[in-house]
Amino acid sequence: MTDDPTAPADPATVRWRLRLAYDGSAFRGFAAQHGQPHVPTVAGTLSAALARVTRVPEPALTCAGRTDAGVHALDQVVHVDLPADLAAGLDPVAVVRSVNRMLAPSVVVREAGPVDATFDARRSATARRYRYLVVNAPTADPLLAPLAWHVADPLDLRALSAAADALLGEHDFRAFCRRVPGTSAEDPITRRVVEARWTEVVASPAAALVPVEGHLLAFEIEANAFCHQMVRSLVGTLVDVGRGRKRASDILWILRSADRGQASEPAPPAGLTLVAVRYPSDAGGGGGPGADRARPGTAGWPPAPGLPTRANWS
Repeated sequence: MTDDPTAPADPATVRWRLRLAYDGSAFRGFAAQHGQPHVPTVAGTLSAALARVTRVPEPALTCAGRTDAGVHALDQVVHVDLPADLAAGLDPVAVVRSVNRMLAPSVVVREAGPVDATFDARRSATARRYRYLVVNAPTADPLLAPLAWHVADPLDLRALSAAADALLGEHDFRAFCRRVPGTSAEDPITRRVVEARWTEVVASPAAALVPVEGHLLAFEIEANAFCHQMVRSLVGTLVDVGRGRKRASDILWILRSADRGQASEPAPPAGLTLVAVRYPSDAGGGGGPGADRARPGTAGWPPAPGLPTRANWS
């Protein structure tokens, strides 16, 4: 993964954008581990496959959101710069087919192809959306275990929803973020949350995998950006509100405290999925693969893509 996504594009290269999905269970996060080539990462695995298909040695990838170890993605976006002479002979459909033949089902490229050189998967993005799943039942569900956090204690959905409302707007999220090494604890970590809501996923042909007993809850959050472990820390704290260990009114107090010690332990990574990345209408030159389309949280998309939900249960 490149360390300087703002560097000007090389005229001898062509920028490609890829949309991909992956099961994060077997990976130590998205970003390649420098100096540790044997550590499995999404970027390392995808880069190796692209190298075989494009004949470009170790192509560097820049992603929209660096997911942590064990975190999944339904619609991650990356860009890669390929030598123009090699890119000229590549068929996007054939590239997708070849990469997927090597990596599926753990990593799947949904679309790939050239895009405007000014497009940057990370810097051009205006919002990211995550979903966290919780199985709230007395016993765990073995089929949902790789995708959801099992919480045996009964959860109050109304309390969860009230607590989530406190996250809306622009806040300093230091209390919910793991500090990046080398940065000062006094520096605010400001993020703008445009949606944060809890729903129950109900059984339907579109969501057949629901627990035999109990409830499957989905927490959806969309913001301009996220800091390290932010969503998992929020979910861990919100679940404590649902358990009755904290009050919904505590969320604003924790935010204002800017004290990481006031938040609950982060929720496990397996329940978290990056579900969408949003770009402005002119990003990527207006029309390449993954170019602007409706994203969750915009007109034409449901609050939780693919998951029939209801706000409360009786």
